[in-house]
Amino acid sequence: MKLPIVIVLLLAVGVILGACTAAQATPQPTPVVSASVTRIAADQLDKMLAGPKDFTLVNVHVPYEGDLANTDLSLPYDQIDAHLNQLPGRVAKIVLYCRSGRMSDIAARRLAELGYTHVYDLTGGMVAWEASGRPLVGR
Repeated sequence: MKLPIVIVLLLAVGVILGACTAAQATPQPTPVVSASVTRIAADQLDKMLAGPKDFTLVNVHVPYEGDLANTDLSLPYDQIDAHLNQLPGRVAKIVLYCRSGRMSDIAARRLAELGYTHVYDLTGGMVAWEASGRPLVGR
């Protein structure tokens, strides 16, 4: 009678280990940090700038390496909390960019954590902007 219990236990362990292995092999989807951050491409930002401007454009790159035309503010990405008084309210549109997109991603996530609901992040930053044939100013 002990033999069937051992077999059942071994089968149960095998099923559990098999399920764990299968779960590890399945790629997990990238979690959405916040529904408040929207990634935009250079073409999208260019269209936004062509129409009536209804957003604040913020360069968060450190150190300064130039701006996109019509930039409203330059704030260090890693000190965004200290400069909230310079930003519009939490429901206003804010577009962030940096040189490559890394710093603006960090700043955008932080603003979303702080309750800002319409944060846009330029994917690829100034590098993508220039690669699309658009110039920088101020350098």
